[in-house]
Amino acid sequence: MRTILITGPGGSGRTTLAAATALAAAANGTNTLVLTTDRTDTLGAALGVRTGPAPVEAAPRLTAWRPDPAQDFHQDLTALQDRASSALDLLGASRLDPEELTPLPGAEELALLRALRDAALSQRHDLLVVDLPPAPQALALLALPEELRRYLRRLLPPERQAARALRPVLGRLAGVPLPAGWLYETAARWDLELAAVEAVIADRGTVVRLVAEPGPAGADALRTAGLGLALRGLRTDVVLANRVLPEASPDTWLAGPVAQQRKTLDEWREAYDVRTVAHLGRDPRGADDLTSLDVPVVAPDTTVATLDRPVTDRLREDGVLVWNIPLPGAVRDELDLIRRGDELVVTAGRFRRILPLPSALRRCTVDGAALREGELRIRFAPDPKLWPQSR
Repeated sequence: MRTILITGPGGSGRTTLAAATALAAAANGTNTLVLTTDRTDTLGAALGVRTGPAPVEAAPRLTAWRPDPAQDFHQDLTALQDRASSALDLLGASRLDPEELTPLPGAEELALLRALRDAALSQRHDLLVVDLPPAPQALALLALPEELRRYLRRLLPPERQAARALRPVLGRLAGVPLPAGWLYETAARWDLELAAVEAVIADRGTVVRLVAEPGPAGADALRTAGLGLALRGLRTDVVLANRVLPEASPDTWLAGPVAQQRKTLDEWREAYDVRTVAHLGRDPRGADDLTSLDVPVVAPDTTVATLDRPVTDRLREDGVLVWNIPLPGAVRDELDLIRRGDELVVTAGRFRRILPLPSALRRCTVDGAALREGELRIRFAPDPKLWPQSR
């Protein structure tokens, strides 16, 4: 299955273009699911149908789904209370009734990740179009599975499960019940679910489609989003320049905005595959308006070049190995690198990611780094204590 993640700055029309992308794919014969978690039914307003917790048929070969975060939150917390009943009784805590539960911050993001996983595993559709939140929240959302799995491994390392047989004995000695095995079983289940989501995001068939209005604000937002996506190793297939004004117009007051859009589009085309979406002069509503937007059709078997981080062997020339990390839009003064064991902590502007070192570089020391042409090039010198010595 192919997955298209659509995001952009707030107010750029990303939900409308997500609906238009899904509708165009379905009209082209692709069995498509479009997914969103917006609290208001903006997706349904664009498609002309009401969406909700149950998937609905929005058009031939097109299904729309807007999962309810409250429903998932109620189910998860109720199940947690059931499994932790002994610990709650020990603490004298009273259980919460389903009627008094309200979703906590982050429930919408977790609901979207779960829906993304379920949709991918169901294999009922050839194309999944995901209407993500605005770009800053979307980037944090896409990083969540990897970061949560890391926290789980640090706080509840799997090797500690070997001590499970000792807990009853230790509990009798201490006089109070110790955390039961369900804690580690739950952590293992969460890790498995998060791994499934992470696999969907990192899959070769998953790309990001950025939506922005051509102009100074859109250019800044696109530059920031591109940097965050590159650090996460995510690929962009096209940039949809939305609400583009007509070049030839009798209205003289449009000359300034049109010139500004033209300049921004020329800059974007140097770095991205840009497709323009014309301004209709109104908010698109219904299948006819979405079809007239003429967004590019997405084929389920289309492939996009992967965003690799190759290691270049320059041992003969300079005595180093060079790790090349694409970071388009990065600024040297906003870059920071920290070596931590077999990992490298990379900070680029407002984004940070912990990258595991390739096996060859784990036996090296950092010898320097440079930012060249939108690529971070980190030099590693072999550590004589760890590097195989030639006779």
